[in-house]
Amino acid sequence: MTKLNLSLVLLLLAGSVKAQQIIPLYTGTIPNATSYTMQEIATEKDGRVVWYRKVSKPTLTIFLPAKEKASGAGVILFPGGGYSGESYEAEGVRIAETFIAHGVAAFVVKYRLPSDSIMVDKSIGPLQDAQRAIQVVRERAAEWNLSPDKIGIMGFSAGGHLAATAGTHFNEPVIGNPNATDLRPDFMILVYPVISMTEVPAHKGSRANLLGENPTAAQIERFSNELHVTIQTPPTYLTHAGDDTVVDVDNSIAFYEALRHHKVPAEMHLYPNGNHGFVLKLPTEEWMVPLFTWMKGNGWVK
Repeated sequence: MTKLNLSLVLLLLAGSVKAQQIIPLYTGTIPNATSYTMQEIATEKDGRVVWYRKVSKPTLTIFLPAKEKASGAGVILFPGGGYSGESYEAEGVRIAETFIAHGVAAFVVKYRLPSDSIMVDKSIGPLQDAQRAIQVVRERAAEWNLSPDKIGIMGFSAGGHLAATAGTHFNEPVIGNPNATDLRPDFMILVYPVISMTEVPAHKGSRANLLGENPTAAQIERFSNELHVTIQTPPTYLTHAGDDTVVDVDNSIAFYEALRHHKVPAEMHLYPNGNHGFVLKLPTEEWMVPLFTWMKGNGWVK
């Protein structure tokens, strides 16, 4: 292969993993929003956005695999950041690129971050965006070459809490749903997730950002997702490091135990060390191997 042809191939490969489209999550009025629009802060590195803060206008970034590789499955991604920011590149775009290489469509959600300035009720703002993302992807499944029964969600850290909330509160819509679209994800992938809002093992920063410094008992109960698992909760894949000093591994263990006691199919991979964000130190193709095996075993990908 000549240098020119090699360069062309590399250029095409690089272009194949770019987002095809970024769309507003809502058309028209954003629910639960005040009249104040916060000035968004985007941190860039090498021309790519790696981190978002002060998000008030949510978006959906769309990554679609080549048609000949498409499995019909799609995953909606919620990056983490303690409900104070979003690790958009490492826990969003990079993961989406790996999914489409395996024939899975990916949708990175830039969700609103809880703020009394931009929301009437900041505790439900992120959940509204999560439900809306599921609604949009399912309603446009045919357009994006998806099977409407192969749409899952994935979240990291506080984004894992958001995903788990969407996966356990789908029967409690906090958005308008005129088409009665099913808001239940078909599967969940939770990576070192915040699960509980109880005193132990809650991640205090995430809890304070979402519920305030002095949440009520009702708020703590509502957003402690291990308490809301039912037989309808979607099959779940969990991974966490045992030495996580930021989000205690007891979050994943408590959620797995709740799933097990309700006979919800679940798979959990615990690693002895790596601390918080351990997957970000590894090539995605390495740590996601058992995840793709799990997805294949459940028939979501071929």
